[in-house]
Amino acid sequence: MPSGSDPLASLKIRARIRKRIRAFFDALGVMEVETPILARAGVTDPHIDSLQTSWSDHSETVYLQTSPEYAMKRLLAAGSGPIYQLSKVFRHGERGRQHHPEFTMLEWYRPGYDHHRLMLELDDLIRKCLSEHLDLEHSVFLSYRQAWLETIDIDPFTANTEQLKAYIDQQGIDVSGLDDERDDWLQLIMTHCIEPALPKNTPFYIYDFPSSQAALARIRHDNPPVAERFELYINGMELANGFHELIDADEQRKRFEMDLIKRQQMGKVAMPIDEKLLNALPDMPDCAGVAVGVDRLLMVAVGAAAIDEVLSFVVDE
Repeated sequence: MPSGSDPLASLKIRARIRKRIRAFFDALGVMEVETPILARAGVTDPHIDSLQTSWSDHSETVYLQTSPEYAMKRLLAAGSGPIYQLSKVFRHGERGRQHHPEFTMLEWYRPGYDHHRLMLELDDLIRKCLSEHLDLEHSVFLSYRQAWLETIDIDPFTANTEQLKAYIDQQGIDVSGLDDERDDWLQLIMTHCIEPALPKNTPFYIYDFPSSQAALARIRHDNPPVAERFELYINGMELANGFHELIDADEQRKRFEMDLIKRQQMGKVAMPIDEKLLNALPDMPDCAGVAVGVDRLLMVAVGAAAIDEVLSFVVDE
C-alpha cells in the first residue's frame, strides 16, 4: 500500500524534480547514463553494507550496488565525458527517519572540475529543484574546520579523542556501542551538534574534511592535510557528498585494504575489491563528482519529517 501523508502529491513533486534535474543537465550537455545495479564487487567502506544475492543457476555472489560510482568512473576512464545518472541504490541495514534500504541517488561527474567548482554547480541545481517550495537564503560555504570553530568552538584537527569525548559527555549524548576511533567521535559530534545548529532554509556546504575521512577523494597536503571533499546540508540534513576524485590506483588500493582491516575488526564480512575500478583509475580524467539523495531532497521540498512520507512504498509494508 502506498505510504506517506499525501503520496499522490509526493509523486507529482518527485516527477517535477526529476524533470528539472534532466533539463538542468541537458542544458549543460551532461550525458545521462545507466550502469548495472548488480555487480561482482561490493563496497569496502566499513560503515556501508551491501545487500547480496546470487545467480539462480550457480552460487556466485553478486551485490546490489550502494552507489553507481564505480561503474560511472569506468565510463569516465573510457572517455564518456561529463555524465550523470538517476539510479536506485541499496544499503543493507539502513532504516530510520532519513534512511531506507532502497533509495534514489543522483550522481554526476565533471571532468576538469575540482570540488569547489562542483559545489557551485550543485548549488545552482538545488535552487532550481527547490525554488517553488522554499525561499532559500544565501548559501554558506565553510571549511570543516571553520564550521566546527564557528559552531562549537572546537578545532577538529587539534582536539584529541579525550577532548572530543568530554564534549560529547557534556552534551548528554548516548555513546553506547560506539567504537573508540577518533573519526567516530568526530562524526557523532557532526551529526548531533554541528548539523542541527546550521541555519534553516540555507544551503550549507562544508568542505576540506580531515584526511582520515577521504574515502575516494584526493588529499591535499596542507598543514594539516585535508581531503578535497564536501557535504551539503539543508535544514539539518545531509543531502550530498562530493569529491575531487582520487585517480591514483595504488593509493585507492591501500584505502580499500585499510577498509577491509576495519571491517574485520568490526566483525563484518570482507568485501571483494573492485579490480576493474582500480584498473580504470589511471585512465580517468581529473574530475569531481557528487552524489545527491533525491528522496532527502524531496523531504526538504515538502517539509517531511521522515523519508517514509515521500516514498510511494516502504520496505516494512
